[in-house]
Amino acid sequence: MLSAETVVTFFTASLLLGAAPGPDNLFVLTQSTLHGRAAGLVVMLGLCTGLVMHSLAVALGAAALFQTSAVAFSVLKLCGAGYLIYLAWKTFTAKPAGLPGEHGIEPGRGALYRRGIIMNVTNPKVSIFFLAFLPQFTDPTQGPVSVQIMFLGGLFILATILVFGFVAIAAGSLRNWLLRSARAQLALNRLAAFVFIALAARLATAER
Repeated sequence: MLSAETVVTFFTASLLLGAAPGPDNLFVLTQSTLHGRAAGLVVMLGLCTGLVMHSLAVALGAAALFQTSAVAFSVLKLCGAGYLIYLAWKTFTAKPAGLPGEHGIEPGRGALYRRGIIMNVTNPKVSIFFLAFLPQFTDPTQGPVSVQIMFLGGLFILATILVFGFVAIAAGSLRNWLLRSARAQLALNRLAAFVFIALAARLATAER
């Protein structure tokens, strides 16, 4: 069992890392503002599901593949970039929702949940980050390292839920104001599309 000091240190570091501006919290921010608090929280759950997969990958050693194989790294990041470009197009062409005479289509919760998973899983840098970050806090004398990795991954996910949940709730509060203005919604859609394109470019040009 890891010491209390190690757990507190790791959890504090995880909270700070979650609060630092990055693709995932920016994704939660845009989805919450576009579709409301509930949408942001569902996206957050999808992102956290992706983090579970990354934790498993580190525990099983699969994450090392993305660190050593340029082909695997490139294929996964290009898939992620392509998906972000697709979301940018969907957002750019979306109609305002909730206004008389308008029939904007809101994505279902299943679609939002999948967005979160795909956004997270197709970013190989998350696996590499976990591969570099989590083992630093393990102690082979305290039991199987793979079990410790999963425990630390769970703590990181808890920190992510706290930070991203706050982002989703705060950003979602703008939704009611946006529903009163078609112009504001269209401007936000354009801005969100730009953000997705920027995230896609960042991911596509990422190096190991």
